[in-house]
Amino acid sequence: MRDANGNLIDLGKLCGISKQKSSGVITIPIKRRVYNTPVIDVTFNGKRTFEMVVDTGASVVTITPKMAKALALKPEGTATMDTANGRIDVPLGRLTSAAAGGIVANNLLVAVSPSLSIGLLGHNFYQDYDLTIKQDVIELHLR
Repeated sequence: MRDANGNLIDLGKLCGISKQKSSGVITIPIKRRVYNTPVIDVTFNGKRTFEMVVDTGASVVTITPKMAKALALKPEGTATMDTANGRIDVPLGRLTSAAAGGIVANNLLVAVSPSLSIGLLGHNFYQDYDLTIKQDVIELHLR
C-alpha cells in the first residue's frame, strides 16, 4: 500500500511480527562469547537491555525467569520444547518488542526457561534475514 505521496507503507504490524528494515547489511557487534557462541545486547519493550546468546538452533526467543520478571511478562500458555538436555515444558508470553542493531520484532512470542542463566535469541527474531557470524560482528542480510 502507498500513502498520498506514493511512499510504501509497512502493513506488517497489522499481521503480528514486523521488522523495521534498513538498507544494506545490518551489523551487530558481538559483545563477548559463551562457549564460542556470540552474545549481543537486545533491548526489550524499548526499555530494558539484556545480553542474549545468538542461538541459530533455537526456534523461539527464550528468556530467563529473572528477565521475565523484570519485563513483567504475562503468561499466555505453555509449550513443550526440545532442548539439548531433553524435552521441557515452558511458559510462553508475548513482549511488545525486541530490538538489536536496528532490527525490531514487534509482538514477539517468547518462552521462559528456568534452566537458563542467559537468554537465547532465536529464529523468530531474525527470521527475515540471512545471518553471518563473523569474528567481532553478526551480519544480517534482508532476504
